Amino acid sequence: MHFSIPETQDFTDDSGSSYTGYHIYINGKFHCTVRYRQLHNLNEQLKKEYGAAALPYFPPKKFLPLSANQLEERRSLLEKFIQKVGQHPELVSSEIVNSFLLSAQVETSSEKNQECPLDVFLMNGYQITITVQSTERSHQVLEKVCRQIALPDPYVYYFYLFLVKDEDNGNFTIVRKLQDFESPFISQRSLGGAHKIVLRKNYWDPAYDIELVTDRVALNLLYVQAVTEVECGWMVCSEDMRQRLASLQAKGSKREYMENVRALKYYGYMQFTPCVADYPFPGAPVLVSIGNYELSIRLQTGSCQSPSSSGGGVFKVTRMRCWRITTLHDNGENGNKSGPDFELSFEYLVAKDKLMWITISSEQAILMSICLQSMVDELLLKKNGIKRKMPGELTPKPNWSYMKRDGSSQVLSSSQSSSSDGFSSSLSSGSQSGSNNVDMLSPTKPEASSSMKRLSEKFTNVNLKSASKNYTSAISHHTAPVENDAFDGIGDDDL
Repeated sequence: MHFSIPETQDFTDDSGSSYTGYHIYINGKFHCTVRYRQLHNLNEQLKKEYGAAALPYFPPKKFLPLSANQLEERRSLLEKFIQKVGQHPELVSSEIVNSFLLSAQVETSSEKNQECPLDVFLMNGYQITITVQSTERSHQVLEKVCRQIALPDPYVYYFYLFLVKDEDNGNFTIVRKLQDFESPFISQRSLGGAHKIVLRKNYWDPAYDIELVTDRVALNLLYVQAVTEVECGWMVCSEDMRQRLASLQAKGSKREYMENVRALKYYGYMQFTPCVADYPFPGAPVLVSIGNYELSIRLQTGSCQSPSSSGGGVFKVTRMRCWRITTLHDNGENGNKSGPDFELSFEYLVAKDKLMWITISSEQAILMSICLQSMVDELLLKKNGIKRKMPGELTPKPNWSYMKRDGSSQVLSSSQSSSSDGFSSSLSSGSQSGSNNVDMLSPTKPEASSSMKRLSEKFTNVNLKSASKNYTSAISHHTAPVENDAFDGIGDDDL
């Protein structure tokens, strides 16, 4: 996760006392506002659960009012604390941290826990309406959606919920994957009407398709997504193949369609909006796609932004020694923003004993980074014989408390954040909530293991680094690149 506290805000509580609120951004988006004492309470509870040695430095309490310089120092130290928590695989996935972030989001939004309708879409615009609690977590909402369309239990976590933005030109942009520390209802509402929640597949290895297409509902989901991505030009498709796919689509031959589409270049990849990279040359206009455990860079040519057949390159995730995200605060000469806010840089083994840094400047750089991390996680799960990791598979923990801004506490427990009641049992026993014959093809309203821990600790360097080059106002946070165990295993034959 990419955490930052780029700004603060002065508040006045009900008693008339003023305090400083710290705005927490996660994966480049505003998530919540908290007080110092709330983060202090979180640190104390993590200390009890994991021990002080496992935690990063936390700035001590001050008993006198802070000066402007001291306030900025505290903001910086709190940001470093939350960033390091976000880099620690065990801490960031703990129920204490996830429940804290969810509770803080709920408090910041002033959302009351109540039943409400929520629309979830497939990639072709088909709408699924479910009833949720407004403060339910992402995996609970996912389970309700899958129950509604009768997707069998073993296949649920091959899919997940994403926030997608409809563009004015009729295309769409994938904004981010919803995380389990947030409420989909609150997150979607905070972004406005152009953003919708979409159910998409949640894996990178196309071989998983082979099992999934044996189930009718899973086949429908994969088919709908494939058709949409072919129509959007996400895959390289000859005119002959395009006509063949259109014929199969017209006949309703979904499984045969999937057999053909899986052979296309960039099938199963996530495509990002056009951006700029320093490869194959500085300032190159490129199209980035990520999938099948690699990152592809293609040159853009012409006014239509079509990918060139030559130029660019393909970079395997197992040959990336590390990567990092840079946040750029560029106001330009006249105070107007110019260029993207983020850069993704990765160090790549291009030849024996030769490493090279490659940088991509894109508003979607954080999403690219999360996709790379997701591929690493999937590779490690496969290595350990695990297909999908489910949020419900958690070791019960003692109760803990969430401190609100006013100083009052709310006691939380593992049971409050577990899977939706009866989900697994209802699906495994064949419960058919929703119609088995639902037609997902027609659009409606527009509208882990120790080895994983070691690799996760060493693979990603996601802290913010210095970004002073040619920018008039750059706030920097830098952490040196971290070695990658998977990279060490590459031999001469792999080059």
